[in-house]
Amino acid sequence: MAEHNELGEKGEELARNFLRKKGYKIIETNWRFGKDEIDIIAIDNDYLVIVEVKTRRSNYFCEPEFAVNKKKQSFLIRAAHAYIIKKDIDLETRFDIVSIIITSQKTHINHIDFAFYPTL
Repeated sequence: MAEHNELGEKGEELARNFLRKKGYKIIETNWRFGKDEIDIIAIDNDYLVIVEVKTRRSNYFCEPEFAVNKKKQSFLIRAAHAYIIKKDIDLETRFDIVSIIITSQKTHINHIDFAFYPTL
């Protein structure tokens, strides 16, 4: 497996554990709709939470969350819509980002809830 795939899997595992400790109920991981994928789908109180996980070895170029650009957001929104329809979900939905930087010295996790909103 490529190193960046291993880093991504490690980041998603860290994100799941982090969210569980905060009381989130993880209901799906790596859910696919065509070519779109949602890293984590969870329940937090009365919200269906769509979580994008971005993991990097440094923030030299930018913070990992900045990789969730408008194009990536539109993919997540499209996949979330499909999930909600398929599973007949009747909850408010929000989009979160879990940004992770893993270095040899430490791991830093930044959870951004309500990271972006779907636009019409």
